[in-house]
Amino acid sequence: MPVIRPFKSVRPAEDKVSAIAALPYDVYNRQEAKEVVEQNPLSFLKIDRGETQFPDETDMYSLQVYDRARQTLEEMIADGFFIKDEEFCYYLYALTYAGRTQTGVVGCASVDDYVNGTIRRHENTKEDKEQDRIRHVDILNAQTGPIFLAYRRNQELDQIIRTVKEDRPLYDFTTEDDVRHQVWKISGDGGTIEKISEIFSNMENAYIADGHHRAASAVKVGLKRRAEHPEYDGTEEFNYFLSVLFPAEELKILDYNRVVTGLNGHTFQELLGEMDEKFHITEYPSMFQPEHKGEIAMYGEGKWYKLTVHEDLYTDDPVEDLDVSILQNYVLAPLLGIKNPKIDPRIQFVGGIRGLKELVRLTDMEQERIAFAMYPTSMDELLAVADSGRLMPPKSTWFEPKLRSGLFIHTL
Repeated sequence: MPVIRPFKSVRPAEDKVSAIAALPYDVYNRQEAKEVVEQNPLSFLKIDRGETQFPDETDMYSLQVYDRARQTLEEMIADGFFIKDEEFCYYLYALTYAGRTQTGVVGCASVDDYVNGTIRRHENTKEDKEQDRIRHVDILNAQTGPIFLAYRRNQELDQIIRTVKEDRPLYDFTTEDDVRHQVWKISGDGGTIEKISEIFSNMENAYIADGHHRAASAVKVGLKRRAEHPEYDGTEEFNYFLSVLFPAEELKILDYNRVVTGLNGHTFQELLGEMDEKFHITEYPSMFQPEHKGEIAMYGEGKWYKLTVHEDLYTDDPVEDLDVSILQNYVLAPLLGIKNPKIDPRIQFVGGIRGLKELVRLTDMEQERIAFAMYPTSMDELLAVADSGRLMPPKSTWFEPKLRSGLFIHTL
């Protein structure tokens, strides 16, 4: 039974929101982030990525970087670029892209629910990435990027969302990637806030769709604050973390593709011969995008191939039956020598939003490179893995559109 509660958001002034709202901090490398801030000085990236305000040789994890991010946020609040709601509110956040809309409830989820598994996850985290966001949240005394949560659809909540969306939105803008962002505020009148909290409390679980590192970091800051304040009673803001909760049925996962450098001592033709034992292989005259589960596209030596998984490889195991697991277990590890894809420098992960042409470009840059285009993992598969208490292989899901940072700030 997840505890989701309203909060007093720090949020952009309406006339500044489109300039401030930024893609998540981890979408960019350092140089890309710096270029965004140079082109748009109001971009929230200068707070999410404080190193954008320093020379390139500055250690991006140094204390001065996080201090600058905190100072920048305080200055922008003082200058009126942000405002703070003085009452506890929920918000609706709708993203529309390519004719499809997903609408989430913005609130704060419980640290305890993450710890006890009521909020379920499907992905491991890396310590170095956690430490970065831990320092960021702790020094800013705020959570600036919402965790992307999913829940199984609830008809009563659907009706509340439809009713709220009949009003004029608080924000309504379209970003450079053609995503329309709309926000509605739900304040305390009429009992709607209490009803939303009650509906969530009657659900069995919520699920992390995206933002595992942000979630783990926010939780660890909360636990750190508890240790620093042993008299805490559970109502303090550090016991909760900023989240947007979407019905799983509205979410879309894109493919997350792989490019591998080096054929591990095989020729390309030898590799095809080895894979023929586990896949039906068909050469294609042009680029091939997998259309069904069990199909994997492969590109190498200027040619495309369709790999169809042999039926006897399926075991009714929620993790092992994922296409990304089958590729890892029967091709990447035994044939190409990628034993640990989390740390092996020979494998590169490419989000499906970048398209098949990007796989061709990357593969053709060097000899002995091979690319694999995947059929997207489904939300049903994600939920099944999370419900089993298991974890997916790294980079199994790519969600689009991305939630913008800076629209909602949860101060601790």
